[in-house]
Amino acid sequence: MESTRPVAWHTLEASEVLSRLDSRPEGLSEAEARRRLDRDGPNRLPEPKRPGILRVFAEQFRSPLIYVLLAATVVSAALGRWSDAAFVLVVLLVDATIGAVQSSKAEASAAALNKTLALVPTVLRDGRRQKPPVQTLVRGDVVLLEPGAAAPADLRLISSEQLRTDESLLTGESQAVDKTADHPAALDDAVADRFDMVFAGTTVLAGRGLGVVCEVGEGTELGRIARSLAAPGARPPLLLRMEAFSRRIAAATLAVVVLLAIGQALRGAPFADIFLLAVALAVSAIPEGLPVAITIALSVASARMARRGVVVRRLPAVEGLGSCTLIATDKTGTLTENRLTIKRVWLPDGSVLEVDGEGLDVTRPKPPASPEQGRALQALARAGVLANEAVLSIAQGGVEAAGDAVDVAFLVLGAKLSLHRDRLLPAAPLLSSLAYEPERGYCAGLHAAADEVRAEVKGAPEQVLAMCDGFDREAAEAAARALAAEGYRVLAVASGPVANHGKALAHDHLRGLRLLGLVGLIDPLRAEAPEAVVRCREAGVEVRMITGDHPDTARAIAAQLDPAHPPLRVVTGPELRRLEGEALDRAILEAEVYARVEPTQKRLIVETLQRHGHFVALTGDGVNDAPALQAAHVGVAMGARGADVARAAADLIIADDNFASIVNGIEEGRNAYDNIRKIVWLLISTAIAEILLFLLAIATGLPMPLTPVQILWLNLIHEGVQDAALALEGREPGLMRRPPRSPREPIFDRQMIEQCLLTGIYIGGVGFGLYWWLTGVAGYDAPAARNLLLAFLVLFDNAHVLNCRSERRSAFAVPWRANPILIASIAGSTALHVAAMYLPGLSQVLELQPIGPVEWLWTFGLASTVVAVAELYKRLRVPSLARAIARDKGGAGDGAPP
Repeated sequence: MESTRPVAWHTLEASEVLSRLDSRPEGLSEAEARRRLDRDGPNRLPEPKRPGILRVFAEQFRSPLIYVLLAATVVSAALGRWSDAAFVLVVLLVDATIGAVQSSKAEASAAALNKTLALVPTVLRDGRRQKPPVQTLVRGDVVLLEPGAAAPADLRLISSEQLRTDESLLTGESQAVDKTADHPAALDDAVADRFDMVFAGTTVLAGRGLGVVCEVGEGTELGRIARSLAAPGARPPLLLRMEAFSRRIAAATLAVVVLLAIGQALRGAPFADIFLLAVALAVSAIPEGLPVAITIALSVASARMARRGVVVRRLPAVEGLGSCTLIATDKTGTLTENRLTIKRVWLPDGSVLEVDGEGLDVTRPKPPASPEQGRALQALARAGVLANEAVLSIAQGGVEAAGDAVDVAFLVLGAKLSLHRDRLLPAAPLLSSLAYEPERGYCAGLHAAADEVRAEVKGAPEQVLAMCDGFDREAAEAAARALAAEGYRVLAVASGPVANHGKALAHDHLRGLRLLGLVGLIDPLRAEAPEAVVRCREAGVEVRMITGDHPDTARAIAAQLDPAHPPLRVVTGPELRRLEGEALDRAILEAEVYARVEPTQKRLIVETLQRHGHFVALTGDGVNDAPALQAAHVGVAMGARGADVARAAADLIIADDNFASIVNGIEEGRNAYDNIRKIVWLLISTAIAEILLFLLAIATGLPMPLTPVQILWLNLIHEGVQDAALALEGREPGLMRRPPRSPREPIFDRQMIEQCLLTGIYIGGVGFGLYWWLTGVAGYDAPAARNLLLAFLVLFDNAHVLNCRSERRSAFAVPWRANPILIASIAGSTALHVAAMYLPGLSQVLELQPIGPVEWLWTFGLASTVVAVAELYKRLRVPSLARAIARDKGGAGDGAPP
């Protein structure tokens, strides 16, 4: 095997490639694959190096406000105010440390999520299908290619059957490329002209193939351009909106600060004091940490979703999933177990046979009533086993299967009747085949018999029956409808000689076949699916099922999902094709189940629902689902059985393919949005309070209520941790009984504006009243009054954090144990302030003095009144706002506090 010299693999015959790589069509052995992995290293693309903690720390200083603070430090030092300069510098370092830690954690979380999305290749090792981690592939491994798969490495094709790939990632050309194993390329052929190669990262659109890995990791064509492909991910729209809002707030705040500075200058204050005060107040009032806190809230929600089986590929989907008004979901594997079992067989003589056993149970069933029925069942099972691409392995350890669930079900039926594909093929070798494609609706194999060539076909009854002659069509169609009405998935099986087949099987060859019968397959509902559908209904989220099944089967399954609300309208793909304009829109909007739908029609359904106001989440698993997944507001791909291209097009991936996980994701998305609103309430209301406090002091001619370093101190111990801690709040009761919010609904709706103004004005007004009383009535000098005012604001802000834990519920109804980090941050900030009063040096810089028990008591009592104000607002105002919103949306939400 040559491992050090570059080889032009595309110029070699497949047999020579296998020889040079010391491999074989059956694949490597496990031991050899491990040895090569240890020698050559993992199949991994080069990744951009993540910045170190020092660089992340330095990045925290790239902010105009930080530049101003640094300038303030220099000015203070130049004026000999070393304590002020040192304190500002310490605040900057602490803020930068907190920001660096948060940024590093966010990057680590994003990297971990990306690694979760590795490809899942199907590899032959020791002649058996396996799905090893993509990083463990080595040169010489043999990979199976099928529609929807992305190539895990550069492959030289060994065999191919109508194989077409999408190489746009490498070539920029969107046109599908036909691939063949039989014609090596020339040495100088460009990548786009190497038709015997399938390159890493490209996607199989149609057909089948077998390829041997000839280059991995950095050696692949994709590896050579990997660095140029490393682009930053999209930023959440919500985050962009909040950054723009922060800039607007900053502009308004700076205007106010300029007015304050002018007012101080007119009163004769020293320039240094004016400058430091303006800088400190600007930093305190501008919610600079709001975008960071929102990112943390979305990241926390992403981690929570991951624990509940939902992997987030794009952060905006966290917010988006919580806003969805409709889920358009696949049936098989999402609502059902994807464990198809053939339970009933209809034979052309009109007899119906019941088949015992579930899943992979290969126990021989009880024999049919007559020998004729036995022979008919054998013929049907034989055709289903031959027209098959799955693998069934029976050993002492049990039964293992790989491949399409329908194919596996036929292999199990064959095994029950002692018909095994590997034993049938020597007597009936496969000449050519037509793989199952959703648009085709069937699969077929062309096999050589003793004196003829026969086609074995299985697929949708309407497709297969059209190929057959010499049977009672009305009886067969009635039997198919009857099976479908009972919830069975119905397939027809046919067989017959084929003349003039040429070198490859084609659809036109399949005429005049003999109908062998119909089979009814059952895929049981997931146990948790009905409850999940009910939860969606309670949350105001519609559930619509999209399936390729017969409409009667789809209706029966939908009725089992929600017996209290059986589907009233089922529309089929053929019906949609016949409609246009308003009639088409009406059919899509009114239907609750879409049956016999072609993959290309999924996008039409999604776009129609979106055009009429729905925020759509769509599930998909196949290569043909990718356009619809991209078109949906939130595309949800299946992790266990989804095609690589579907996962790449999706925003979220359901690790267990379970519909209930999507509902859990909606719940976490709604909770994330709630927590973002809590953070906004806290930061904006405290900013309003501080600005108002200073405006009133200047307007009444009082001394500045806080010094610059006191403002920075308040900002440091209050907003440094508590805003991020609010992102950890748990779910509100009744979260999934509210109607969905409009995606266009702004965070600053009427309720947010009211509560921010109310609590901000109250805190600022009471703070000013306290300062006025201390300086004008109680006889305190300015430093002593500031000392008490700062303690009051620390307690005031900590009490207000408790308000912000819920916009609906009383602060006393939210358990403290539900967010211990927030409670610890409240206790910690209070303890820090108390310690600062006693620490030599720090107390002098902050101009603090210890406070007596009586002063602490009335200060605490006054600060706690903000809780009473918020409680009164929640009790009197929030329910009426919720009812108004419910009326506007045409539905009733839970609105009022539980």
